[in-house]
Amino acid sequence: MRYVIGVDLGTSAVKVMLMNEEGLVCDTVSKSYPLIQKKSGYSEQAPQEWVDKTTEAIKTLVNQMEGHVDQIEGISFSGQMHGLVLLNEDHHVLREAILWNDTRTTEQCQQIYDLVGPDKLLQITKNPALEGFTLPKLLWVKQHEPDIYSQAAVFLLPKDYLRFVMTGQLHSEYSDAAGTLLLDVAEKRWSKEICDLVGVEPHLCPPLVASHDSVGTITKAFAQATGLSSTTKVFAGGADNACGAIGSGILSQGKTLCSIGTSGVVLSYEERNDLDFEGKVHYFNHGEAQAFYTMGVTLAAGYSLSWFKDIFAADEDYERLLAGLEEVPIGANGLLFTPYLVGERTPHADATIRSSFIGVEASHKRKDFTRAIIEGITFSLNESIAIFRANGKKIDRIVSIGGGAKNETWLQIQADVFDATIVKLANEQGPAVGAGMLAAYGCGWFDSLQQCADVFTTEAQVYEPIPENVAKYKTLFKIYQDIYTQTKDLNEALQTFRPQ
Repeated sequence: MRYVIGVDLGTSAVKVMLMNEEGLVCDTVSKSYPLIQKKSGYSEQAPQEWVDKTTEAIKTLVNQMEGHVDQIEGISFSGQMHGLVLLNEDHHVLREAILWNDTRTTEQCQQIYDLVGPDKLLQITKNPALEGFTLPKLLWVKQHEPDIYSQAAVFLLPKDYLRFVMTGQLHSEYSDAAGTLLLDVAEKRWSKEICDLVGVEPHLCPPLVASHDSVGTITKAFAQATGLSSTTKVFAGGADNACGAIGSGILSQGKTLCSIGTSGVVLSYEERNDLDFEGKVHYFNHGEAQAFYTMGVTLAAGYSLSWFKDIFAADEDYERLLAGLEEVPIGANGLLFTPYLVGERTPHADATIRSSFIGVEASHKRKDFTRAIIEGITFSLNESIAIFRANGKKIDRIVSIGGGAKNETWLQIQADVFDATIVKLANEQGPAVGAGMLAAYGCGWFDSLQQCADVFTTEAQVYEPIPENVAKYKTLFKIYQDIYTQTKDLNEALQTFRPQ
């Protein structure tokens, strides 16, 4: 039997997964690491933590493996997007990595618009300037830490740094590079024009490869530290959402994914590089060669539910929190929730807006609030679907993964709110499976990623929209959409009273 390893480098933990050539998950090991939050809005991590925890996880995986280590033919990666890792000429890390959820760079986003212009930025990078992206972070370091910036020889994204330590080779790949605001997304090359306009030296950008490309083998030192064979092939991998799409079979036109984790994503496959969504949704390179994907983001999707649990049901598990969810009628007995706990991304790129419960009355029970939160998360994701449909995309079948796929009532709510068939996968492991598939394809097990998906992904259950529910939710969705505009000024006025 042959095996591959998929490494998913997340924000709070790394997940390492062993998969065989039949697409079965043989073992999974996770190791967590902390965030560094020095100030309000700051979010950093020590890159050495990624290396140490990944090394521990792979070593555990190898020690638990029933077969021989030489049967592990390849390894590939999925990674949190946008994070900035700066290396000097000796390839040593210059500072902690600044992560995707760091919001200190509002000023730098405006600088990008002033220097490049919003139209040109969208034309080249296909995305607006948002705090989460890499270029604003690079400009922040240049402005506030000039000594560090002057020593920088190259920047890497999180999983690319991890791969560099494992191989000694410096690369980025298209799907992750698309989230930097430095890539010409359509042409799949770093944009010298953007670099020149914002004053970033082009040599800071690493060489680009495709997600399935081989970038060598692991070093002898990493082999000794983990127990892997030094002949293990290493493949470039992809951004977490691109790998989530691969691992869910979103590999052809018309395929759409709904992923509900800490944040929430609606992602749709694109064949063309010239569609114009006016920056309302993200537009990135896919891990599949010559393909792209459009994506809307809800910043606090699953986080809204975990926040509610931590505050009001800390001693209970999610199963008990969601018990009785199906008993609450559509609309949660007149209660609506907006999941803006940390601001919002799609369709409102607004760092100031905050959540609201609308319609609270004394008769409401905890399960009403729970249902309202789940409906609010789903409404927010539906705003991205509405943008896709308004631009002519047909969205009638959606693969659902993550926390939203673990509860049958929530899956039915998705079908009814989205007015689309919802598909639950038999073995849903998200981006780690996509990383494993890239390794399997890179090793030559399959002639295409689609062939690989036919083996590695299987549908388990389908949820069809119920017409009368769809009608009710369409009415509620219009009310939900009014809440943002009605509360925007109020939240801006409250900003000075929030912790700074």
